[in-house]
Amino acid sequence: MRVIVGITGASGIILAVELLQRLKKMENVETHLIITDGGALTIRDETNLDVYTINKMADVVYNVHEMDAAIASGTFVTDGMVIVPCTMKTVAGIVSGYSDNLLLRAADVCVKEHRPLIIVPREMPFSRIHLRNMKELADLGVIVMPPVMTFYNTDMTLQSHINHVVNKILMQLHLPTEISEWSGGKK
Repeated sequence: MRVIVGITGASGIILAVELLQRLKKMENVETHLIITDGGALTIRDETNLDVYTINKMADVVYNVHEMDAAIASGTFVTDGMVIVPCTMKTVAGIVSGYSDNLLLRAADVCVKEHRPLIIVPREMPFSRIHLRNMKELADLGVIVMPPVMTFYNTDMTLQSHINHVVNKILMQLHLPTEISEWSGGKK
């Protein structure tokens, strides 16, 4: 299985790190990573990691300006793409078909080839423009997953919220998660 992971300059890099770490443990998954210039800045600002360390979590790494990369073509078959975190600039670029970098082009390929594309937008509150753009993406079949906290888990740590979001992403890719099926409220 081939999964593209895109990291943009939105806040929430820890979600991408957790996703990459979990995918790395899966023998049947090959990850292709793109980090935007803004993503590299946010990695520096939000974590004690560097781009090199995050790059080592992926099987294949691309420069965001490498427009001739394999993932820029629909003939390079992937099983989906996750953009986590996803800026509103990226959302606008995808919805308008403005593919001026490899991350946007890879997302465009997923849309045109009807492959799963999952975006994890980080913005609050959403403006009418954000909502319109996300609705347009949803109408195209893109899975829009803002990293919403859960309050029904008994463990209310930041890590539990991160795990919840990453598990939901993995579920959309039909990959194993670390959660069990919900069986209803407390008895």
